Amino acid sequence: MPRWFNTAGPCKADIHYMLPPTVRLPNLERLIAQESYFVIHAPRQTGKTTAMLALAKQLTESGNYAAVMVSAEVGVPFSDL
Repeated sequence: MPRWFNTAGPCKADIHYMLPPTVRLPNLERLIAQESYFVIHAPRQTGKTTAMLALAKQLTESGNYAAVMVSAEVGVPFSDL
């Protein structure tokens, strides 16, 4: 399948045209090693999710971390059971 430009959702390097996402965030591994907090704040569709997924993969593959991605988006409330 030929590559294409993705405009919705996380990008995947094997099927979408994209720049390496973690290059734009060069100090994150240092912040993580220092056990520091950080915030990724940017407008919609600028690559935040793609960058975090790539960072989680990179950290897990290093063998030093087991990265987990958690979404804090508003969801459907629990029903009263």
